[in-house]
Amino acid sequence: MRLHSVEAIAIDIPLTRNFGGSTYAVLKRSTVVTRLRTDEGLVGCVYNGDNREHGAEIVRLIHDDLAPLLRGRDLLDGERIWDRLFALSHSSRDRKKLMEAIACVDCAIWDLVGKARGRSVCALLGGKPPRRLPIISIGGYYREGKTLADIGREMESYRQAGMAGCKFKVGGLTPEADAERVGAARRAAGPDFVLAVDANRGWSVEDAVRFARLVEPLDIAWFEEPVAPEDLAGYREVKAALKIPIAGGEAEFTRWGFRPLITERLVDILQPDIAAAGGISETKKIADMANAFGVRVNPHVWGTAVALAASLQLIACLPHNPPGLHPIEPLLEFDQSEHPIRMAVVTEPIVQKDGWVAIPDGPGLGIEIDRAALSRFKAG
Repeated sequence: MRLHSVEAIAIDIPLTRNFGGSTYAVLKRSTVVTRLRTDEGLVGCVYNGDNREHGAEIVRLIHDDLAPLLRGRDLLDGERIWDRLFALSHSSRDRKKLMEAIACVDCAIWDLVGKARGRSVCALLGGKPPRRLPIISIGGYYREGKTLADIGREMESYRQAGMAGCKFKVGGLTPEADAERVGAARRAAGPDFVLAVDANRGWSVEDAVRFARLVEPLDIAWFEEPVAPEDLAGYREVKAALKIPIAGGEAEFTRWGFRPLITERLVDILQPDIAAAGGISETKKIADMANAFGVRVNPHVWGTAVALAASLQLIACLPHNPPGLHPIEPLLEFDQSEHPIRMAVVTEPIVQKDGWVAIPDGPGLGIEIDRAALSRFKAG
Protein backbone atom coordinates (compact mmCIF):
# COMPACT_ATOMS: atom_id res chain seq x y z
CA MET A 1 0.00 0.00 0.00
CA ARG A 2 2.09 2.87 -1.31
CA LEU A 3 1.39 6.57 -1.17
CA HIS A 4 0.35 8.11 -4.48
CA SER A 5 -0.56 11.70 -3.65
CA VAL A 6 -0.77 14.24 -0.81
CA GLU A 7 -3.20 17.14 -0.52
CA ALA A 8 -3.50 19.64 2.33
CA ILE A 9 -6.27 22.24 2.56
CA ALA A 10 -6.39 25.23 4.92
CA ILE A 11 -9.76 26.41 6.24
CA ASP A 12 -10.53 29.78 7.87
CA ILE A 13 -13.97 30.83 9.14
CA PRO A 14 -14.53 34.14 11.02
CA LEU A 15 -16.71 34.09 14.14
CA THR A 16 -19.79 36.20 14.72
CA ARG A 17 -18.60 37.06 18.24
CA ASN A 18 -15.05 36.89 19.62
CA PHE A 19 -14.09 35.15 22.87
CA GLY A 20 -10.89 34.00 24.50
CA GLY A 21 -8.76 32.68 27.32
CA SER A 22 -6.15 34.44 29.42
CA THR A 23 -3.45 34.65 26.73
CA TYR A 24 -5.38 34.54 23.46
CA ALA A 25 -8.43 35.78 21.61
CA VAL A 26 -10.37 33.56 19.21
CA LEU A 27 -11.31 35.65 16.17
CA LYS A 28 -11.88 32.81 13.73
CA ARG A 29 -11.79 29.03 13.45
CA SER A 30 -8.96 27.61 11.40
CA THR A 31 -7.89 24.09 10.55
CA VAL A 32 -5.96 22.07 7.99
CA VAL A 33 -7.38 18.91 6.44
CA THR A 34 -4.86 16.49 4.93
CA ARG A 35 -5.80 13.87 2.33
CA LEU A 36 -3.47 10.99 1.45
CA ARG A 37 -4.28 8.71 -1.50
CA THR A 38 -2.70 5.30 -2.07
CA ASP A 39 -1.91 3.52 -5.31
CA GLU A 40 -4.91 1.29 -4.49
CA GLY A 41 -7.29 4.27 -4.43
CA LEU A 42 -7.78 4.44 -0.65
CA VAL A 43 -8.03 7.92 0.87
CA GLY A 44 -7.11 8.84 4.44
CA CYS A 45 -7.99 12.22 5.95
CA VAL A 46 -7.20 14.03 9.15
CA TYR A 47 -7.23 17.53 10.55
CA ASN A 48 -4.60 19.70 12.15
CA GLY A 49 -6.07 21.42 15.23
CA ASP A 50 -7.12 25.04 15.46
CA ASN A 51 -3.86 26.58 14.25
CA ARG A 52 -5.27 30.09 13.96
CA GLU A 53 -2.81 32.16 11.94
CA HIS A 54 -0.48 29.61 10.39
CA GLY A 55 -2.66 27.18 8.44
CA ALA A 56 -1.08 28.26 5.14
CA GLU A 57 2.37 27.50 6.55
CA ILE A 58 1.28 24.00 7.62
CA VAL A 59 -0.03 23.38 4.10
CA ARG A 60 3.28 24.56 2.62
CA LEU A 61 5.29 22.29 4.92
CA ILE A 62 3.14 19.27 3.98
CA HIS A 63 3.32 19.92 0.23
CA ASP A 64 6.94 21.09 -0.06
CA ASP A 65 8.81 19.29 2.73
CA LEU A 66 6.89 16.15 3.71
CA ALA A 67 5.21 15.02 0.48
CA PRO A 68 8.51 14.39 -1.41
CA LEU A 69 9.58 12.05 1.42
CA LEU A 70 6.25 10.23 1.40
CA ARG A 71 5.48 9.50 -2.25
CA GLY A 72 6.03 5.86 -3.11
CA ARG A 73 6.53 4.81 0.51
CA ASP A 74 4.80 1.73 1.92
CA LEU A 75 2.36 3.19 4.46
CA LEU A 76 2.48 0.01 6.53
CA ASP A 77 6.01 1.08 7.50
CA GLY A 78 4.69 3.84 9.75
CA GLU A 79 7.47 3.89 12.36
CA ARG A 80 10.23 4.43 9.80
CA ILE A 81 8.13 7.02 7.96
CA TRP A 82 7.66 9.00 11.19
CA ASP A 83 11.40 8.85 11.95
CA ARG A 84 12.26 10.02 8.44
CA LEU A 85 9.89 12.97 8.67
CA PHE A 86 11.09 13.86 12.15
CA ALA A 87 14.68 14.04 10.89
CA LEU A 88 13.66 17.27 9.12
CA SER A 89 13.19 18.91 12.51
CA HIS A 90 16.95 18.96 13.14
CA SER A 91 17.33 21.70 10.53
CA SER A 92 13.89 23.30 10.77
CA ARG A 93 13.57 26.95 11.79
CA ASP A 94 10.17 26.26 13.36
CA ARG A 95 10.03 22.77 14.83
CA LYS A 96 6.59 23.28 16.36
CA LYS A 97 4.92 23.97 13.01
CA LEU A 98 6.80 21.06 11.44
CA MET A 99 5.56 18.74 14.18
CA GLU A 100 1.98 19.91 13.50
CA ALA A 101 2.48 19.08 9.83
CA ILE A 102 3.92 15.66 10.74
CA ALA A 103 0.92 15.08 13.03
CA CYS A 104 -1.40 15.69 10.06
CA VAL A 105 0.38 13.10 7.96
CA ASP A 106 0.79 10.55 10.76
CA CYS A 107 -2.90 10.58 11.68
CA ALA A 108 -3.93 10.29 8.04
CA ILE A 109 -1.64 7.26 7.67
CA TRP A 110 -3.34 5.60 10.65
CA ASP A 111 -6.71 6.31 9.02
CA LEU A 112 -5.51 4.70 5.78
CA VAL A 113 -4.06 1.62 7.46
CA GLY A 114 -7.29 1.12 9.41
CA LYS A 115 -9.35 1.37 6.23
CA ALA A 116 -7.04 -1.06 4.43
CA ARG A 117 -7.37 -3.61 7.23
CA GLY A 118 -11.02 -2.97 8.03
CA ARG A 119 -10.24 -2.13 11.65
CA SER A 120 -10.49 0.96 13.82
CA VAL A 121 -7.34 2.81 14.87
CA CYS A 122 -8.09 1.85 18.46
CA ALA A 123 -8.06 -1.84 17.50
CA LEU A 124 -4.80 -1.37 15.57
CA LEU A 125 -3.29 0.14 18.73
CA GLY A 126 -4.23 -2.98 20.66
CA GLY A 127 -7.34 -1.69 22.40
CA LYS A 128 -10.92 -2.85 22.60
CA PRO A 129 -12.83 0.41 22.81
CA PRO A 130 -15.74 1.02 25.12
CA ARG A 131 -18.91 2.06 23.35
CA ARG A 132 -18.72 5.62 24.65
CA LEU A 133 -16.69 8.06 26.75
CA PRO A 134 -17.78 10.63 29.33
CA ILE A 135 -17.14 14.24 28.36
CA ILE A 136 -16.06 17.42 30.06
CA SER A 137 -17.00 20.73 28.48
CA ILE A 138 -14.53 23.56 27.93
CA GLY A 139 -16.10 26.77 29.18
CA GLY A 140 -15.78 29.87 31.32
CA TYR A 141 -14.29 31.77 28.38
CA TYR A 142 -13.80 35.50 28.77
CA ARG A 143 -16.26 37.61 26.83
CA GLU A 144 -17.01 41.30 27.13
CA GLY A 145 -19.94 41.94 29.45
CA LYS A 146 -20.04 38.40 30.86
CA THR A 147 -21.35 38.40 34.45
CA LEU A 148 -21.27 35.97 37.36
CA ALA A 149 -24.92 35.26 36.63
CA ASP A 150 -23.99 34.39 33.05
CA ILE A 151 -21.36 31.99 34.39
CA GLY A 152 -23.98 30.35 36.58
CA ARG A 153 -26.34 29.86 33.65
CA GLU A 154 -23.49 28.42 31.57
CA MET A 155 -22.68 25.80 34.22
CA GLU A 156 -26.35 24.92 34.60
CA SER A 157 -26.57 24.31 30.84
CA TYR A 158 -23.69 21.82 31.01
CA ARG A 159 -25.29 19.99 33.93
CA GLN A 160 -28.64 19.83 32.14
CA ALA A 161 -26.89 18.34 29.12
CA GLY A 162 -25.60 15.55 31.35
CA MET A 163 -21.92 16.45 31.09
CA ALA A 164 -19.51 15.20 33.73
CA GLY A 165 -17.97 18.62 34.25
CA CYS A 166 -16.32 21.73 32.84
CA LYS A 167 -12.76 22.91 32.30
CA PHE A 168 -13.07 26.57 33.28
CA LYS A 169 -10.88 29.38 31.90
CA VAL A 170 -8.91 31.50 34.38
CA GLY A 171 -5.67 33.49 34.32
CA GLY A 172 -6.99 36.59 32.55
CA LEU A 173 -7.84 38.58 35.69
CA THR A 174 -6.37 38.95 39.16
CA PRO A 175 -6.26 35.76 41.24
CA GLU A 176 -9.00 37.19 43.46
CA ALA A 177 -11.31 38.11 40.57
CA ASP A 178 -10.87 34.75 38.88
CA ALA A 179 -11.42 32.94 42.18
CA GLU A 180 -14.76 34.77 42.42
CA ARG A 181 -15.68 33.54 38.93
CA VAL A 182 -14.78 29.95 39.85
CA GLY A 183 -16.83 30.27 43.04
CA ALA A 184 -19.85 31.28 40.97
CA ALA A 185 -19.29 28.29 38.72
CA ARG A 186 -19.11 25.86 41.63
CA ARG A 187 -22.24 27.24 43.29
CA ALA A 188 -24.21 26.85 40.07
CA ALA A 189 -22.78 23.45 39.14
CA GLY A 190 -23.18 21.83 42.53
CA PRO A 191 -20.78 19.55 44.42
CA ASP A 192 -21.01 16.45 42.21
CA PHE A 193 -19.71 18.17 39.06
CA VAL A 194 -16.11 17.93 37.84
CA LEU A 195 -14.68 21.45 37.85
CA ALA A 196 -11.16 21.97 36.54
CA VAL A 197 -9.44 25.33 35.90
CA ASP A 198 -7.18 26.30 32.99
CA ALA A 199 -4.94 29.39 33.15
CA ASN A 200 -3.50 28.92 29.65
CA ARG A 201 -0.05 29.87 31.05
CA GLY A 202 -1.38 33.29 32.08
CA TRP A 203 0.14 33.71 35.55
CA SER A 204 3.43 33.98 37.40
CA VAL A 205 4.23 31.33 39.99
CA GLU A 206 3.20 33.69 42.78
CA ASP A 207 -0.19 34.55 41.26
CA ALA A 208 -0.88 30.92 40.33
CA VAL A 209 -0.27 29.80 43.91
CA ARG A 210 -2.33 32.66 45.35
CA PHE A 211 -5.26 31.82 43.08
CA ALA A 212 -5.08 28.09 43.75
CA ARG A 213 -5.14 28.56 47.51
CA LEU A 214 -8.30 30.63 47.15
CA VAL A 215 -10.10 27.90 45.18
CA GLU A 216 -8.71 24.80 46.93
CA PRO A 217 -11.88 24.47 49.08
CA LEU A 218 -13.98 24.25 45.88
CA ASP A 219 -12.88 20.69 45.01
CA ILE A 220 -10.94 21.55 41.85
CA ALA A 221 -10.17 18.48 39.70
CA TRP A 222 -7.00 19.95 38.24
CA PHE A 223 -5.17 23.24 37.63
CA GLU A 224 -4.05 23.35 33.99
CA GLU A 225 -1.10 25.31 32.59
CA PRO A 226 -0.63 27.56 35.61
CA VAL A 227 2.58 29.07 34.20
CA ALA A 228 4.48 29.19 30.90
CA PRO A 229 5.16 25.69 29.52
CA GLU A 230 8.89 26.43 29.25
CA ASP A 231 9.09 27.31 32.97
CA LEU A 232 9.74 23.84 34.34
CA ALA A 233 11.09 25.26 37.59
CA GLY A 234 7.83 27.20 37.91
CA TYR A 235 5.82 24.00 37.45
CA ARG A 236 7.90 22.39 40.17
CA GLU A 237 7.22 25.29 42.58
CA VAL A 238 3.49 25.39 41.88
CA LYS A 239 3.10 21.63 42.26
CA ALA A 240 5.04 21.58 45.52
CA ALA A 241 2.93 24.39 46.99
CA LEU A 242 -0.53 23.04 46.24
CA LYS A 243 -2.90 20.16 46.93
CA ILE A 244 -4.78 20.58 43.63
CA PRO A 245 -3.45 18.24 40.88
CA ILE A 246 -1.37 20.12 38.30
CA ALA A 247 -1.95 19.45 34.58
CA GLY A 248 -0.04 20.49 31.47
CA GLY A 249 1.57 19.48 28.20
CA GLU A 250 -0.76 20.67 25.44
CA ALA A 251 1.94 22.98 24.05
CA GLU A 252 4.71 20.36 24.17
CA PHE A 253 5.72 17.96 21.39
CA THR A 254 7.65 14.68 20.97
CA ARG A 255 8.52 12.15 23.65
CA TRP A 256 11.77 14.04 24.30
CA GLY A 257 9.89 17.25 25.02
CA PHE A 258 7.59 15.44 27.43
CA ARG A 259 10.35 13.50 29.16
CA PRO A 260 11.15 16.02 31.94
CA LEU A 261 7.46 16.58 32.70
CA ILE A 262 7.12 12.83 33.22
CA THR A 263 10.41 11.74 34.76
CA GLU A 264 10.63 14.73 37.13
CA ARG A 265 6.93 14.40 37.95
CA LEU A 266 6.30 18.08 37.28
CA VAL A 267 2.62 17.41 36.55
CA ASP A 268 0.03 15.05 37.99
CA ILE A 269 -1.94 14.91 34.74
CA LEU A 270 -0.29 14.93 31.32
CA GLN A 271 -2.22 16.48 28.42
CA PRO A 272 -0.59 15.78 25.05
CA ASP A 273 -2.52 17.04 22.04
CA ILE A 274 -2.35 14.72 19.03
CA ALA A 275 -2.24 17.70 16.63
CA ALA A 276 0.77 19.25 18.39
CA ALA A 277 2.68 16.37 19.97
CA GLY A 278 3.45 14.54 16.72
CA GLY A 279 0.36 12.57 15.78
CA ILE A 280 -1.16 9.34 17.04
CA SER A 281 2.13 7.43 16.83
CA GLU A 282 4.03 9.84 19.07
CA THR A 283 1.19 10.55 21.48
CA LYS A 284 0.78 6.82 22.17
CA LYS A 285 4.50 6.62 23.05
CA ILE A 286 4.15 9.64 25.33
CA ALA A 287 1.14 8.08 27.07
CA ASP A 288 3.02 4.81 27.58
CA MET A 289 5.97 6.69 29.10
CA ALA A 290 3.64 8.50 31.48
CA ASN A 291 1.95 5.26 32.49
CA ALA A 292 5.32 3.76 33.43
CA PHE A 293 5.87 6.66 35.84
CA GLY A 294 2.36 6.59 37.30
CA VAL A 295 1.35 9.89 35.70
CA ARG A 296 -2.28 10.26 34.59
CA VAL A 297 -2.93 11.02 30.92
CA ASN A 298 -5.92 13.02 29.71
CA PRO A 299 -5.27 14.19 26.12
CA HIS A 300 -6.02 17.78 25.20
CA VAL A 301 -8.60 18.22 22.41
CA TRP A 302 -9.71 21.48 20.78
CA GLY A 303 -10.86 21.43 17.19
CA THR A 304 -13.13 19.85 14.61
CA ALA A 305 -14.96 16.53 14.53
CA VAL A 306 -11.85 15.04 12.97
CA ALA A 307 -9.85 16.14 16.02
CA LEU A 308 -12.44 14.49 18.22
CA ALA A 309 -12.38 11.28 16.18
CA ALA A 310 -8.58 10.95 16.30
CA SER A 311 -8.51 11.68 20.02
CA LEU A 312 -11.39 9.29 20.71
CA GLN A 313 -9.52 6.45 19.01
CA LEU A 314 -6.45 7.06 21.17
CA ILE A 315 -8.23 7.73 24.46
CA ALA A 316 -10.32 4.59 24.02
CA CYS A 317 -7.23 2.36 23.96
CA LEU A 318 -5.45 4.00 26.91
CA PRO A 319 -5.54 2.10 30.20
CA HIS A 320 -7.39 3.80 33.03
CA ASN A 321 -4.62 5.48 34.96
CA PRO A 322 -2.54 5.80 37.02
CA PRO A 323 -1.91 2.07 37.52
CA GLY A 324 -3.40 0.69 40.71
CA LEU A 325 -6.59 -0.57 42.30
CA HIS A 326 -8.50 2.66 41.74
CA PRO A 327 -7.69 4.00 38.26
CA ILE A 328 -9.35 7.13 36.90
CA GLU A 329 -11.18 7.02 33.59
CA PRO A 330 -10.00 9.66 31.07
CA LEU A 331 -12.50 12.34 30.09
CA LEU A 332 -12.98 13.58 26.55
CA GLU A 333 -12.66 17.37 26.29
CA PHE A 334 -15.59 18.56 24.18
CA ASP A 335 -15.51 22.29 23.48
CA GLN A 336 -18.91 24.00 23.38
CA SER A 337 -17.86 27.41 22.04
CA GLU A 338 -18.81 28.71 18.60
CA HIS A 339 -17.25 26.62 15.81
CA PRO A 340 -19.01 26.84 12.41
CA ILE A 341 -17.01 23.96 10.94
CA ARG A 342 -16.70 21.67 13.98
CA MET A 343 -19.10 19.08 12.56
CA ALA A 344 -19.51 20.43 9.03
CA VAL A 345 -16.28 18.83 7.81
CA VAL A 346 -17.55 15.26 8.31
CA THR A 347 -20.47 13.44 6.73
CA GLU A 348 -21.72 12.08 10.09
CA PRO A 349 -21.29 14.47 13.04
CA ILE A 350 -19.97 13.35 16.40
CA VAL A 351 -22.52 14.44 18.96
CA GLN A 352 -22.74 14.26 22.71
CA LYS A 353 -25.83 12.68 24.24
CA ASP A 354 -26.55 12.93 27.95
CA GLY A 355 -22.91 13.76 28.62
CA TRP A 356 -21.41 10.90 26.59
CA VAL A 357 -19.89 10.58 23.13
CA ALA A 358 -20.12 7.37 21.13
CA ILE A 359 -16.79 6.19 19.74
CA PRO A 360 -16.89 5.77 15.93
CA ASP A 361 -16.41 2.06 15.29
CA GLY A 362 -15.80 2.10 11.54
CA PRO A 363 -12.39 1.43 9.99
CA GLY A 364 -9.61 3.95 10.52
CA LEU A 365 -10.80 6.99 12.43
CA GLY A 366 -14.38 5.91 11.83
CA ILE A 367 -15.39 9.07 9.95
CA GLU A 368 -15.55 10.39 6.41
CA ILE A 369 -14.66 13.92 5.31
CA ASP A 370 -17.36 15.95 3.56
CA ARG A 371 -15.70 17.02 0.31
CA ALA A 372 -18.39 19.56 -0.48
CA ALA A 373 -17.80 21.24 2.87
CA LEU A 374 -14.06 21.41 2.23
CA SER A 375 -14.67 23.16 -1.08
CA ARG A 376 -17.11 25.57 0.56
CA PHE A 377 -14.85 26.51 3.48
CA LYS A 378 -11.43 26.39 1.81
CA ALA A 379 -9.34 29.44 2.77
CA GLY A 380 -8.26 31.93 0.13
